[in-house]
Amino acid sequence: MNVSLNWLSDHLDLSDHDAEALDKLLTFAGVEVEGIEQRGISDPNVVVARVESAVQHPDADRLKVCMVDAGEGSVRQIVCGAQNYKVGDKVPCALPGAVLPGDFKIKEGKLRGVESRGMLCSASEIGLTDGVDGLMILPEDAPVGTPLHQLFHADTLFEVEVTPNRPDLLSHTGMARELAALTGKPRKLREIPPAATAEAGDFIRLEAAAACPLYTAVRITGVSVGESPAWLKERLASIGLRPINNIVDITNFVLHELGQPLHAFDISKVGGGITVRHAQDGEAFLALDGLQHSLTAEDLVIADHSGTALAIAGVMGGQDSGVGAGTANILLESAWFATTGIRRTSRRLGISSDSSYRYERGVDPGMVLAASSFAAALIVEIAGGTIAGATQVAGSAPQVTAPVALDEARFHQLMGGSLTLVEAEAILTRLGLAKRADGRWEIPSYRADLQRHIDLVEEIARVHGLDKVPSRQSAWFSEESDVDSNYDFEMALRRRLVALGFYETQTIKLIAEGQLIDALPVRPLLEGDVIRVRLPLSEDHSVMRPSLVPGLVATAARNVRQGASALRFFELGRQYRNAGGGKATDIEGDSLAILLSGPAAPASWSNARPRGADVYDLKALIAALLPGKTIQLAPRERSGFALGADIQADGQPVGTFAALSPARCRELDFTSPVFVAELDLARLRKVAAPLGFVTELPQFPGSTRDAALEMDAKVANSEIEKAFAKIKEPLLTGVACFDVFTDPTGERLAAERKSLAYTLSYRSPERTLTSQEVDAAHTRVCAALKKAAPVSFR
Repeated sequence: MNVSLNWLSDHLDLSDHDAEALDKLLTFAGVEVEGIEQRGISDPNVVVARVESAVQHPDADRLKVCMVDAGEGSVRQIVCGAQNYKVGDKVPCALPGAVLPGDFKIKEGKLRGVESRGMLCSASEIGLTDGVDGLMILPEDAPVGTPLHQLFHADTLFEVEVTPNRPDLLSHTGMARELAALTGKPRKLREIPPAATAEAGDFIRLEAAAACPLYTAVRITGVSVGESPAWLKERLASIGLRPINNIVDITNFVLHELGQPLHAFDISKVGGGITVRHAQDGEAFLALDGLQHSLTAEDLVIADHSGTALAIAGVMGGQDSGVGAGTANILLESAWFATTGIRRTSRRLGISSDSSYRYERGVDPGMVLAASSFAAALIVEIAGGTIAGATQVAGSAPQVTAPVALDEARFHQLMGGSLTLVEAEAILTRLGLAKRADGRWEIPSYRADLQRHIDLVEEIARVHGLDKVPSRQSAWFSEESDVDSNYDFEMALRRRLVALGFYETQTIKLIAEGQLIDALPVRPLLEGDVIRVRLPLSEDHSVMRPSLVPGLVATAARNVRQGASALRFFELGRQYRNAGGGKATDIEGDSLAILLSGPAAPASWSNARPRGADVYDLKALIAALLPGKTIQLAPRERSGFALGADIQADGQPVGTFAALSPARCRELDFTSPVFVAELDLARLRKVAAPLGFVTELPQFPGSTRDAALEMDAKVANSEIEKAFAKIKEPLLTGVACFDVFTDPTGERLAAERKSLAYTLSYRSPERTLTSQEVDAAHTRVCAALKKAAPVSFR
């Protein structure tokens, strides 16, 4: 929500608090300030100036040399690049010494060799809303030399994020009430004339009293719809709203002033009276946004007695019943709607308005009649007309609060004696609460969130200042829990990956149906495993992700389109699926997904064309995450991917690996092969060593022998490595494959066969081995390997 400091000043004096002080005050009170924006300019050196002449710059086609009158008694030469002005126009002029937004200081200087003694400004350059491309053209009657802040008041705009439990802050009155309690300053109460009320009788029919327990309407006849006065347009513009006409602007003003949504109907378009009812299934409705919506029986509508729907209750009015230029008589609605129904309708239809935003959080039922009366008085004052009779009331305001007792003993215990009970009661009084004779506190209708003793203590602590509440102890010792160890393990993974040059991503848990092609779950998906959202917000968010890889692929694709070549991404998160075979039970799991693509190392003078990253780089990365573990990639076909394998650590499955197909890479504009892996965090934790031990460097030299093995082409290298690992030869310390040979022609080697060459390392921790000892050990290894695997030696 946007809050204007000038608007707040109508409610209380904040002249001794600058923007930074208010930011801290609200933030420490639990009201998050997301941004602060300065509107307009207060520097007296920015003045109204008249362009007396403008000639072409001698050395620049797009610049002109202007002589301007800034009210100094003589003209001033300024070089200007704008094209939208003419001689005689009045424009903003920043004189030397002026400071524009962004701490931009104006000085005398030269532009392309021509002296320029100031700057002619656009609206955005002086902190105002841009209207045109170029200089801001001021009114003809603006006095030359007048400081601009006298024509356009400077303002500070706060963008505030209000939590769902504090709908009372969604207005300038509510925010002023909060600041008055925090600062102790008196508030300037707005005088609202009381409304004469009468039972609506048959004029208002409440057919859905549970969804709308209170509905009011007042007739105002003889209005003149037109442009709003300057003060009203300025108020709306200060918070980013576009003025429409005086009737609509007044309802918007009251909404942001008091927090109560209102709606005005053209009486000539209302047949007989008002009916508050549930919509019929499939009922069509043309809303003010110009879109046709199909309603359901769960939606609440405001209709007339003929049955025609005039508005979607609390969400948006209809295009056919709204106020227009020809409207003479209006019906002003003010009501209280149940939060759940408004929220459900707003989400289903994808409509979010200022009204629905407040209704779905809960508006003050005590403000329904007051807001109607205030708006009606403004309409008569600004648009003319007459209030025709009393305000028609159907139903009654719901009771949303009840008295709450403050437990004094518990209060003193929680607050640690940092303030007295008298001071605490003063805070509650400033917040609008009233102490009853029985000691309990009467809760105002706008604070429905205060329901328990602890809620009162929280309010006292928030206003008093949590930093002023003493701590009773520094900390308690507690044993490490599973949650703690899991958190530490995941943070260790993050630190290692970042140290290895990878960037962490956080992607949304909902993906598009088309992204399922990139899913690489640790356990393959079965029919019915995918969880689809019944009412997705968009097609891009229609499926609960069964794998983290689609999010990484989409992230990498966006980076490629921005010119990135080296892609290094990872994400830790949760994925979702049904139980195997599409059973109804939903299951969740935590995974680590990794994506690698592009050059293996940055280009440099000594490495102008670095090699591209490959599967072995990804394998090495996984080995770095699990030090001391033997990592193997066991081939397994993955549908939709060019390569696929199961990732094993010391023979235990921990995840899956794949390479995107060339067709998919072309579709996403990748210029290098893309390798991805997804690892099950629970399995990683089981195989990861809790402590790492450093192995001493060997004291004696080792020796190597080569072995060339011939086998069936379908036998994977991982099977041979497993066979080597089972050989109990104490002198064998390492095995590495260094060559693969095949001959599709069958001339040198049968086409269905292949040859793998390995280097075997031998070493003793006790002495230097002789050649005979190495040969003997090598012979034993080869003999054992021939028994353990379907191989022959070449």
